[in-house]
Amino acid sequence: MELKQLKAPEFRAMIIAGAERLTANVDLINALNVFPVPDGDTGTNMNMSFVSGTENLKQSKANHVGELANALAKGLLMGARGNSGVILSQIFRGFSQAIKEKETLDATDFAAAFAGGVESAYKAVMKPVEGTILTVARESAIRGEKKAKKTDDIIEVMQSIVRGAKEALDKTPDLLPVLKQVGVVDSGGKGLLCVYEGFLASLTGETVVEMETAMAPSGHSHAIFDEANENPLSMEDITFGFCTEIMVRIGEGPTVQKTFDYDAFRNTLNEMGDSLLVVADDEIVKVHVHTENPGRVMQLGQEVGELIKIKVDNMREQVRGLEAADQEMKQANTQARKPYAVIAVAAGEGIMDLFTSIGVDEVLSGGQTMNPSTEDFVKAIERVNAENIVLLPNNKNIIMAAEQAAQVSDIPTVVIPTTTIPQGIASMLAFNPEQAIEENKAAMSEMSQVVTSGQITYSIRDTEIDNVAIKKDDYLGLVNNKIVVSEPSLEEALFATLSQMVDEESELLTLIVGEDGEVELAERVSERLMAINEDLEIEIVDGGQPVYHYIMSAE
Repeated sequence: MELKQLKAPEFRAMIIAGAERLTANVDLINALNVFPVPDGDTGTNMNMSFVSGTENLKQSKANHVGELANALAKGLLMGARGNSGVILSQIFRGFSQAIKEKETLDATDFAAAFAGGVESAYKAVMKPVEGTILTVARESAIRGEKKAKKTDDIIEVMQSIVRGAKEALDKTPDLLPVLKQVGVVDSGGKGLLCVYEGFLASLTGETVVEMETAMAPSGHSHAIFDEANENPLSMEDITFGFCTEIMVRIGEGPTVQKTFDYDAFRNTLNEMGDSLLVVADDEIVKVHVHTENPGRVMQLGQEVGELIKIKVDNMREQVRGLEAADQEMKQANTQARKPYAVIAVAAGEGIMDLFTSIGVDEVLSGGQTMNPSTEDFVKAIERVNAENIVLLPNNKNIIMAAEQAAQVSDIPTVVIPTTTIPQGIASMLAFNPEQAIEENKAAMSEMSQVVTSGQITYSIRDTEIDNVAIKKDDYLGLVNNKIVVSEPSLEEALFATLSQMVDEESELLTLIVGEDGEVELAERVSERLMAINEDLEIEIVDGGQPVYHYIMSAE
């Protein structure tokens, strides 16, 4: 089997097959998480991101590969979640840019698209790390380009890309020591391989993708129907102003003048407007058409039968209403826009209330295992209606999505690279609405590093990391996102972790109790610490957060 030219239908099916294979392997990819904590969400993030891109592609009616690739890239950009999802979106952003003018692809174009994806992804990551999805993307693209110089068969090129991805994935533990230490390959690279395997399966016919089709009733059907014109955005989009629908019972009623002839009926309607859809069986004919004379459409229907349904909408009036409402909203937003707004990410009602109480304007629900998408940030930026925006991601796996949102937003937006809830809270102490946005970014970023952050969760498997022997179901203590304690007792894990966070200079310790934590246990541990350092001030807050039994900060 050979494929010399990749056309739009094959490209569309290929992308859908890649999405399906990624979806089928989400749990496997999540299980490759390096840290043995219940937050493995790489597969989930990549899948939600790619599904967003695929859904946008499905909505496109383009018969042009470059336009379909652009639709995929736009959907991925807005749906990107987590670092892996953002990098995936950048891969296909570069992919689409490399072929944006191509109606169909030959083998050279096809390989160039993957190479363009690599270039875009590496540019997007400030400090690229080898042994990750980036390595898998690069090595597979190189293999594809080499193969394209030897063959004009797109399937052979895709086979080389998949082989290159597999070999690169197998080598990731040699490039990233933590992977070898834990005994896994890179999860993001595995996700990308799954997408590429789906591509190959579709191209070779191993995967049959059922395309959604609108089945008409038995009998005649004819369409020159463009759904994109059904909801025009401006007057310029409207050629024929009345969206007209009729249903006729053929051969009945006092107005019948002629025998129904489908072809003649359809051809007459076709001269009256556009966006025509005619469906008929032996008894009923249904018509949808955009026209300047809905009366003539009804008259034509009455000539062959009895009108049993009529619907006419003035699309120009609809647009006028939408434009007026949009203008009112813009004026209201402009008048009410405040100088600054801060948007933070957090999980748990108590923590969300805490951020609101210290001046955060909106708290997006999210965190470990539930990363907000780029679009979630963009919509929040629009909602808060401010001239300047500050984003607090409060999780290392959310920073890239926040930064991507800042790039696509029309409103000046900065991201404070907070990786923990305590860092986000501390950064708010430096926020000054009287300062310029870049000054706030510098001051808040600096303040976020003053605090020492801690978390308590549990282990999902046996392993060893940084000389810490870990048993499944042990309680793990993390200090500044590094595992430092593993204990079978929750109380001892909390005490041991706090002991590493607190020193003679510490003045304030905050314990945020999660939904699986206990206030009484936090109080007992606090008493033990006070016996060692009686000058230490300790606050206990009910955070209600998932995943982490306790979140701690020491200042």
